[in-house]
Amino acid sequence: MAIFVDETTLVVVQGLTGSQGRFHGVRNRDYGTKVVGGVTPGKGGEDVEGIPVFDSVKEAVAETGATASFV
Repeated sequence: MAIFVDETTLVVVQGLTGSQGRFHGVRNRDYGTKVVGGVTPGKGGEDVEGIPVFDSVKEAVAETGATASFV
């Protein structure tokens, strides 16, 4: 199965506040991917370099309309 991300895909990064999540999330955003939020339980309300963080994927999708996620 292949998953394609294009210019219309809105992405949430699970684990955005961790070192690897931050590294890949910010670089994907800088590359042009529409990273609209991150998820780390207990850290909702924070942000990582302007990317809002939510406590759950459900909350992130409801707030941002995200259509894809990566871990």
